[in-house]
Amino acid sequence: MQGLGWIAAIFVGGLAGWIGSRIMGANTGLLLNIFLGIVGAMVANVLLGLIGINASATWLAQGAVGLLGACILIAGWRMIRGR
Repeated sequence: MQGLGWIAAIFVGGLAGWIGSRIMGANTGLLLNIFLGIVGAMVANVLLGLIGINASATWLAQGAVGLLGACILIAGWRMIRGR
């Protein structure tokens, strides 16, 4: 996550991944929630950067970006799996 330390990235990523999994109705555990939030934030930051939107390095902004990215990753996984 851009601008956050590792501990903050794990905390914000876990929270964003958990909220994303609840919104998408996915049954994921703690480690997968952290993964979804952190990797989702990286993916969403790249996608938003392509259209000219740069999220600030605050916890709230990166949490929202992580939530968006987690939902994108869950939806992408479901498309690949055919569910």
